[in-house]
Amino acid sequence: MLRSTTLFSLLASLTLASPALAQKTYLHCGRLLDVRAGKLLAEQTVVVEKGRVLAVQAGYATPGAAADKVIDLKNRTVLPGLIDCHVHLEGETSKDGFLQEFTQNPADVAYAAEAHARTTLLAGFTTVRDLGGSGVNVSLRNAINRGQVAGPRIFTAGKAISGTGGHMDPTNGYRLDLMGVPGPADGVANGPDQARQAVREQYKRGADLIKIASTGGVLSVAKDGSAPQMTEAEIAAAVETAHDLGLRVACHAHGAEGMKRAIRAGVNSIEHGTLMDDETMKLMKKYGTWYVPTITAGKSVADSAAKYPTYYPPLVTPKALAIGPKLQGTFGRAYKAGVKIAFGTDASVYRHGVNAKEFQYMVEAGMPALEALRAATLNAAELLDQTANLGALEPGKLADVVAVDGDPLQDIQVMQRVRFVMKQGAVYRQD
Repeated sequence: MLRSTTLFSLLASLTLASPALAQKTYLHCGRLLDVRAGKLLAEQTVVVEKGRVLAVQAGYATPGAAADKVIDLKNRTVLPGLIDCHVHLEGETSKDGFLQEFTQNPADVAYAAEAHARTTLLAGFTTVRDLGGSGVNVSLRNAINRGQVAGPRIFTAGKAISGTGGHMDPTNGYRLDLMGVPGPADGVANGPDQARQAVREQYKRGADLIKIASTGGVLSVAKDGSAPQMTEAEIAAAVETAHDLGLRVACHAHGAEGMKRAIRAGVNSIEHGTLMDDETMKLMKKYGTWYVPTITAGKSVADSAAKYPTYYPPLVTPKALAIGPKLQGTFGRAYKAGVKIAFGTDASVYRHGVNAKEFQYMVEAGMPALEALRAATLNAAELLDQTANLGALEPGKLADVVAVDGDPLQDIQVMQRVRFVMKQGAVYRQD
């Protein structure tokens, strides 16, 4: 009797579970961009099951079970979910942004970050690389992964790293009694040993990758925005330690010397790269270093500084006016030189949710629309070491899908008006 009851229970559980396991979603796509082949395909069906792409079929396939779902995207162009390789979800530009460091509690930062994450996802960016914050970005990643809040898939650097007085020193601009002596746990490292310790601190705290700053920056309250601020030995120690731990390294850099040191030391990507010269581009090609340009950030800081002279602290304004306008031209030269490019915007320096403006600036600088879209899909997935899961609508990959009106290959600005967003099989937007 016991054996019969057990067998009945097992069969009943399998019967009840099978409809849910078998449930599929059929996306009927009027046009589908095959980013790998570079072709826009008419009348396609993307079949989704358990959060992944099960199949991509020509024509509008008919569901095979009553529980299956059909989503009509016949009047739209469907693409893989977009990837922004440079964001900061914890903050957003504002006139009192520097004051907020003293008025916001970690909980305030967390609530703001959650809103920025949702906004980013609804704009079609299903995956982001968060390149530095207070550590709230790690908790946000975890909350999204647990399904507690809506947001893009996050790969985070935790806290970014530089030397004392460098771009990532959290006490730049403070009065002396508040400066203290920040160290590796705060993202401040002097010498190779501290560089190793700083990397291990972020690894211990849950970072997915490491970010360093080998030069000055625009928005740090410090005089210079481009001079080298880490020695090659310090960079090499950070990179070696990160790679030993299985973490890739992104490097903020505006000046050419700081970039060259970082490239030779083995960083995986250069962020911004504003003042890179021909030698730097040759080194990037030699070492296979990725370039993440953040054109939108450059234009945004220059615009804010020009329109509102007191928007930034006095030390920041001249840097914003000098460096910001140069990014688009640098990007154009790097693309023509054959440097590998992944999409990234530095969202937070401008308003979250308008990340797709970067596509327009990339095309204006000479990159074909298809290549710009590949930068935010195939290329970005490669930079993240996520080609098995992301970057294309292909069987086996995660079902990250966006749809727009019109043809982005003819008018790249349609990417700024996303109408449908699916992340890992779940629909978050359907206009």
